[in-house]
Amino acid sequence: MTSPIQLVHEHDSIVVSLKPLKKGETFRVKETEITLLTDVPQGNKIAIQPIQPGEDIIKYGFPIGHATEKIETGTWVHSQNVKTNLSGNLSYEFSNAIPMKIKLANSSQTFSGYVRKNGDVGIRNEIWILNTVGCINKVAEHLAKLGNTTFQGEDIDGVFHFPHPFGCSQLGDDLTYTQKILARLASHQNAAGVLVLGLGCENNYIDSFKKVIPNLDTERIRFLSVQEVEDEMDEGLALMEELVEYARQFQRESVPIAKLKVGLKCGGSDGFSGITANPLVGAFSDLLVEQGGTTIMTEVPEMFGAETILMDRASDEGVFNEIVTLINDFKDYFVRYDQPVYENPSPGNKDGGITTLEEKSLGCVQKGGFSPVVDVVPYGHPVEKNGFNLVQGPGNDLVSVTALAAAGAHIVLFTTGRGTPFGGPVPTMKIATNSQLFRKKGHWMDFNAGQLVEGRSMEQVKHELFNAVIAVASGETEAKNETYDFKEMAIFKDGVIL
Repeated sequence: MTSPIQLVHEHDSIVVSLKPLKKGETFRVKETEITLLTDVPQGNKIAIQPIQPGEDIIKYGFPIGHATEKIETGTWVHSQNVKTNLSGNLSYEFSNAIPMKIKLANSSQTFSGYVRKNGDVGIRNEIWILNTVGCINKVAEHLAKLGNTTFQGEDIDGVFHFPHPFGCSQLGDDLTYTQKILARLASHQNAAGVLVLGLGCENNYIDSFKKVIPNLDTERIRFLSVQEVEDEMDEGLALMEELVEYARQFQRESVPIAKLKVGLKCGGSDGFSGITANPLVGAFSDLLVEQGGTTIMTEVPEMFGAETILMDRASDEGVFNEIVTLINDFKDYFVRYDQPVYENPSPGNKDGGITTLEEKSLGCVQKGGFSPVVDVVPYGHPVEKNGFNLVQGPGNDLVSVTALAAAGAHIVLFTTGRGTPFGGPVPTMKIATNSQLFRKKGHWMDFNAGQLVEGRSMEQVKHELFNAVIAVASGETEAKNETYDFKEMAIFKDGVIL
């Protein structure tokens, strides 16, 4: 009979309920029989020893907060009797005398991709329409529909646009963020060709935007200012026809797995996130990094409380200092706007069994596996080093997935215990933390990590996930967000709009 609870770490003072449990039910932990004193929802914590007021609650082998009252063995442990330990800024000290290394495997693994003229590799051969300003979102939308109708059956994977509200009346860093993200998307290797639409009177006007696009290739990026033409549909369609002809020269070919870049993201967590989906994605990350590939993780506020785990994995002291700056700069951002630094988890996370930010963060960072951190990348910048990278960005699902795509991710692995239909500009594979969610939302979910508490081993499931990712990368299958056309973007806002 399968146990109704999960002990995550041998030193934990709590276990996690794998199903809803009723007062009076019993289970065994470390040869001790425990009787529930309260009802406990699925994915929530149960005390397996008496915990005194002020004493730390231990999960994953680390404190996730402290008891606000005496907690008896068999009691539900959650917001009613637990409070975070986090407060204020912390100081950090580099202590990794022996830099972490990872043993690279002699991998012959390949995937099928599109090799671009500059040597970059894409996993889709799409035409993207990017608008410099939100005023013409609908123009871009209608032009994409027209393009998909006109060029159906051509050697492209579709025409897509990504609406956003920015580009007009923005100043300072706010405008800079918008330009950086749009410029990185314009350079993304999944887009064989890009049509940039401008209105003509916006702050992010085309001539200004051109200056921030790295290595501007006018053969694959075309520009159209819609105020300057009589019929933007006719003009846009003509430019798309040229881009489609350009895109047709690219055909899939076998490329080394080391060329693959995968973003790592979690959203809508529950009590299973840190014991199924996130550790599974971490195992995937280590497997890809061992074969020379690249993984990218963001969501800086969801590192708070677990940041020292990442700092201890810095490949050298320079990277350690970059992680410290990454963490402290984001805390300063909260303080600058007079917001509590540790305001997390969200109501949905709490409903799923997550009590404190430490608990969410300790589960969240497991997506990065155990590989060394090779680099820290600013928001809107590309990843340049193979291996496990951190990227500056918030926890917000839309903004962080867009940041991962802008950093160069071909695919994003998105773990969730609550479920979401959202997908970014790149294939966004949703990984359910539990089997109930996977079955309930089959049109959203791509992979079921709930198998890990149902008798399947991590070794088995991580290779299944790896193969599923390779199939999506090679175009053999689609992510669900592609099948149902859930493709969106969002840009981090930090500044003044006139």
